[in-house]
Amino acid sequence: MDNGKYVRYTPEQVEALERLYHDCPKPSSIRRQQLIRECPILSNIEPKQIKVWFQNRRCREKQRKESSRLQAVNRKLTAMNKLLMEENDRLQKQVSQLVYENGYFRQHTQITTQATKDTNCESVVTSGQHNLTTQHPPRDASPAGLLSIAEETLAEFLSKATGTAVEWVQMPGMKPGPDSIGIVAISHGCTGVAARACGLVGLEPTRVAEILKDRPLWFRDCRAVDVLNVLPTANGGTIELLYMQLYAPTTLAPARDFWLLRYTSVLEDGSLVICERSLKNTQNGPSMPPVQHFVRAEMLPSGYLIRPCEGGGSIIHIVDHMDLEPWSVPEVLRPLYESSTVLAQKTTMAALRHLRQISHEVSQSNVTGWGRRPAALRALSQRLSRGFNEALNGFTDEGWTTISNDGVDDVTILVNSSPDKLMGLNLSFANGFPSVSNAVLCAKASMLLQNVPPAILLRFLREHRSEWADNNMDAYTAAAIKVGPCSLSGSCVGNFGGQVILPLAHTIEHEEFLEVIKLEGIAHSPEDTIMPREMFLLQLCSGMDENAVGTCAELISAPIDASFADDAPLLPSGFRIIPLESGKEASSPNRTLDLASSLDVGPSGNRASNGSAGNSSCMRSVMTIAFEFAFESHMQEHVTSMARQYVRSIISSVQRVALALSPSHLSSHAGLRSPLGTPEAQTLAHWICNSYRCYLGVELLKSNNEGNESLLKSLWHHSDAILCCTLKALPVFTFSNQAGLDMLETTLVALQDITLEKIFDDHGRKILFSEFPQIIQQGFACLQGGICLSSMGRPVSYERVVAWKVLNEEENAHCICFMFVNWSFV
Repeated sequence: MDNGKYVRYTPEQVEALERLYHDCPKPSSIRRQQLIRECPILSNIEPKQIKVWFQNRRCREKQRKESSRLQAVNRKLTAMNKLLMEENDRLQKQVSQLVYENGYFRQHTQITTQATKDTNCESVVTSGQHNLTTQHPPRDASPAGLLSIAEETLAEFLSKATGTAVEWVQMPGMKPGPDSIGIVAISHGCTGVAARACGLVGLEPTRVAEILKDRPLWFRDCRAVDVLNVLPTANGGTIELLYMQLYAPTTLAPARDFWLLRYTSVLEDGSLVICERSLKNTQNGPSMPPVQHFVRAEMLPSGYLIRPCEGGGSIIHIVDHMDLEPWSVPEVLRPLYESSTVLAQKTTMAALRHLRQISHEVSQSNVTGWGRRPAALRALSQRLSRGFNEALNGFTDEGWTTISNDGVDDVTILVNSSPDKLMGLNLSFANGFPSVSNAVLCAKASMLLQNVPPAILLRFLREHRSEWADNNMDAYTAAAIKVGPCSLSGSCVGNFGGQVILPLAHTIEHEEFLEVIKLEGIAHSPEDTIMPREMFLLQLCSGMDENAVGTCAELISAPIDASFADDAPLLPSGFRIIPLESGKEASSPNRTLDLASSLDVGPSGNRASNGSAGNSSCMRSVMTIAFEFAFESHMQEHVTSMARQYVRSIISSVQRVALALSPSHLSSHAGLRSPLGTPEAQTLAHWICNSYRCYLGVELLKSNNEGNESLLKSLWHHSDAILCCTLKALPVFTFSNQAGLDMLETTLVALQDITLEKIFDDHGRKILFSEFPQIIQQGFACLQGGICLSSMGRPVSYERVVAWKVLNEEENAHCICFMFVNWSFV
């Protein structure tokens, strides 16, 4: 053994050590000694040498993981570089084509000015790409004709995916890089709306194709895809005839449907192609007549180009090109159907996100900390979204019938008593008496919001349920479908006004969260044995990112029973807020509530509506509300009246909240929110900077000789997160700059509900409590780096925290300020 400096282990000894390492990578001294006693084969090795072996083994494991990670990053960068080079070639081709067209049009312009004036100016030759008014004779829909249409669709799709058939521009807010979802572009100047995306996913091409073909699983707006006919082709491909239905996103517009041809084939280079287009103006073959309650939309050549990637995975090109018939919706909603950005967010990027999520789940553990497989949690999210869409659309073929209104056409009431809808809802109460609910009622409405960001409004509704929800209605819902005690455990993200938020899962881009809400104090009295004292909601949150362009924000929840089973009955209710991108002013339809004009506000509110008239149109959005209730059929009239009044009260609450959260209502300063324009905030900024200079001897801001207003603006835009909390036994936050709000993923309104200790993990809390006396006595302290949590439960790393006491004009302690340096989401 060479005096204990080096040990050459036998294969049997290595095998024994590896078995222990697999069970316990870091054994204690007692465990190592026990191993020597239990394994005679290790008796000639000193405990110190075994300790060294485990240290080396952990080091090798760490190096192996880091090497694998770097190799994966290298493969991703190589694939991304290939995509960027292809995009560069395409852009060069597009530039050459534009230069040629420019010269062509200039030459013909000179000819027309020299010739005799011709009043028929439309006879001038234009680019074939934009000449879309030509009437074609009916196409042959026989098998041979369908093959011809399929080959034509393939050529047109490839010219959009990798060629210059459509002028693509980078989608706002999307920058390509190794951590981005991919390269996303939207169309400019083409018929309809179009979006294109290129990305890398860690799945094989055949698996990618299988997932993308099953559109209802990843496209939440897709109601159904029916394959009506399948034709094999001579080259090994398939032609399918599809009928697809899409849900309407709001109560103010009809749903869409498509009659499609889908062509799947393999190119000569081994790439897999799935392309689609609408079938219209055909003869001698199958057709799909118009369907009641649906508007027939058109899909122009679209699809997926899937190429195998070196080292595993696939490079995928996605093109979505549609004409959604915007003429069929009220003018105020037409931006939703005329926006390529909305199409990119809802469809194109949704496909890429779903593929990335599946790839991530394949490479990670199959079971989450809640004992649920990722696929099961995704299925719950899908059921919440689908149930909400079903209630929102209220199709008659699903059993929904409309109830006459009470003379005011603001809330629509629908009733469904079909067996399929009621399946699983007739559960038993804890005392053994059965629930006899035999119908479901839905109350729904839509409203137009002005000058309030959807993400901020939805975040407030999530964190402050007590501001809009009625405990009596929660109790009724809990009793109607037997919501009993739920055996869930886990870390609490936040306790907001009687509700406890417990995280379940989130997607890898954190654009969607699934969580359980525990509502306390639901029972009317301690003697109440039917109404539960607490209830649980399964809740889906999405669209919380304020910087995402064209993102739909949703907050959908449903009561869950005690078992919390994967197939638990769900009656989803909630909110959907969709931003409108139009710069035009449009009158609201009869059933739309215009918040800016319907609120009775004071001088501050009037100043908001007048002072921001120039930009209010670019901050408009439509909110749709839908709430479902199970009930007994003989109580229909009573439940209808109760539900209608409840939704009206929610509308009134949302109006008040929207006005309070409106940036123009609180401040006329561009880029600032909430009370940042007030003298109190300006004074606080002055105190923060003066106290920092007093205790640490340096300036907090680069230029501290500005007025209070400029000082506040500089503090607000500081890159580090700066937060102030009260000097109380349980400190709560009272102020934050923009970086702090981003780090905590909250708003200034909701900030005061977050306590200081809630954002730290156990290690961070120990350090904070040990250093707090020093902050009070000495006036400042520097805390080492660590991990904290945002209000959404996301881990945030920071390099260090600088804390100092903020003194007012009388040199008395006003609050404590914390600056999180170089923070980032983990």
